[in-house]
Amino acid sequence: MIRRLRLASGLVLFVYATSHFANHALGLFSLDAMEDGRAVFLAVWRNPLGTTILYGAFALHILLVLWTIFERRSLRMSRGEAVQLAIGIAIPFFLLEHVIGTRYMDVAFNVEDSYAYVLLVLWSFAPEIGVRQALLLVAVWAHGCMGMHYWLRLRPWYPRVAPFLYAGAILVPALALLGFADAGQEVVRRFADPDDLAALLADLCFPNDAAIAEAGRLLAWSRGGFVALVAAAFLARVGRDLVERRQGVFEVVYPSGKRVRGHPGMTILEVSRDAGIPHASVCGGRGRCSTCRVRIGAGLDALPPPSPEEARVLARVGAAPNLRLACQTRPRHDVSVTPLLRPGVGPRAGLARADYLQGSEREIAILFADMRAFTALSEHKLPCDVVFLLNRYFRALGEAIEGAGGHLDKFIGDGVMALFGLSGDPAEGCRRALAASRAMAAAIETLNDGLADELDAPLRIGIGLHVGEAIVGEMGYARATSVTAIGDAVNTASRLEGLTRDFDCQLVVSERVAERAGVSLDGFPSERIEIRGRSEPLCVRRVADARALPEAGRSA
Repeated sequence: MIRRLRLASGLVLFVYATSHFANHALGLFSLDAMEDGRAVFLAVWRNPLGTTILYGAFALHILLVLWTIFERRSLRMSRGEAVQLAIGIAIPFFLLEHVIGTRYMDVAFNVEDSYAYVLLVLWSFAPEIGVRQALLLVAVWAHGCMGMHYWLRLRPWYPRVAPFLYAGAILVPALALLGFADAGQEVVRRFADPDDLAALLADLCFPNDAAIAEAGRLLAWSRGGFVALVAAAFLARVGRDLVERRQGVFEVVYPSGKRVRGHPGMTILEVSRDAGIPHASVCGGRGRCSTCRVRIGAGLDALPPPSPEEARVLARVGAAPNLRLACQTRPRHDVSVTPLLRPGVGPRAGLARADYLQGSEREIAILFADMRAFTALSEHKLPCDVVFLLNRYFRALGEAIEGAGGHLDKFIGDGVMALFGLSGDPAEGCRRALAASRAMAAAIETLNDGLADELDAPLRIGIGLHVGEAIVGEMGYARATSVTAIGDAVNTASRLEGLTRDFDCQLVVSERVAERAGVSLDGFPSERIEIRGRSEPLCVRRVADARALPEAGRSA
């Protein structure tokens, strides 16, 4: 609820700032255009409802920033978070000068706080305040844009629209400052004559020295009160930590064997940060991105259950029962953890993911293919010709596999491994695997026709196809991580591909694939083979040309 309130109040303030700065930009046309825009602006924000929403959002946002400071068990944070927090604290301190100089003067002394009044003060009477207000405009906009970026970057569509949003993020403050400068110069020129200036000051009910002095005292008291609130939030953290430390300590054990002490109330992420251990957290520990997730070893049963918000995020990424968000999990007893993502991951790592990526056992179809006599084919060719040939070959097979709906697992030398049925039912996976085999055989023939002048002999491949239970998930390290499968079914498919040499055929496919796909392969020769590690022989079909495979619902 706190996060939602902070987001809602921030959105209100961002909309206000955008409309305010857009009004500034009208100064590029004229001072009168700014004043006309101000009339619309005030109609929206200075009615009872608009004023209540605006000031309520402002007060709520400040209080929630102070609560965030208090709630943190560690002040270690990323550079972006630190900058956003520092700007967020500085904005109210400097904004008070503008609020008191305009809105307070309007209410207390009936001053007409029009653009003419503001620009006259900032350009003629107190230009040093004008410099501060220009810097404040940039700070407010930067803080708002950072907040919007942190909120939106977890949306799958964000990368597509980000360039346009970045352009807007630059244009809005630039146009606002240019409009402010042009209108300021216009005010100086228009009221250069002392009589015109005196008439304007009278029309504006320009404050006298006593009013200005009273506003100065109010500003000093207001800033002092705000500084006291910020200091109280930091001091309250210290007091809370002292109380919590009396409740005992726990240890977090990391894969390296390092043991770090924490005290009740701290999250696993805060323990990591406090100890200087790099830990992924794209959203800054707000429980949105899931990139801080950890695998819990010892101590899982002693952890408090996930909150509804944490459970929703874990479900979104298909997390296993022993996975938790480090930013939301507050241990009270010793626990061992393994962070699942490297510290430098980006927002895409927090997007919704298929459940099998975490690791699951499922029935899938596995295809292995290998080029025949590649060594003899390549030994008399230049390296560049070999690379060219292999790339054409890999492209032909890859397009056939992906066109049939398969997952291209990896290229192994001059061979390929592909998976089918990762997110669907095994029967559909088997049908797609057979379709891929047909497409691969056709693609090789097309490739042979295109390279006839460069090949001493046509390219030939052997394909092995099997279906069975396998462990599927993202495996590897850093950039070498990919979705793959391991298990007896994978080994069997690889063995069937090797048998294509012994049977002098293009495809060896297990009977189980045909049964699952609903395809009859009775027209192809049958074999019973022994597979190492299996107690019973495996029935397979040998297919001389995979292009002759029937489609689902037909027989050969």
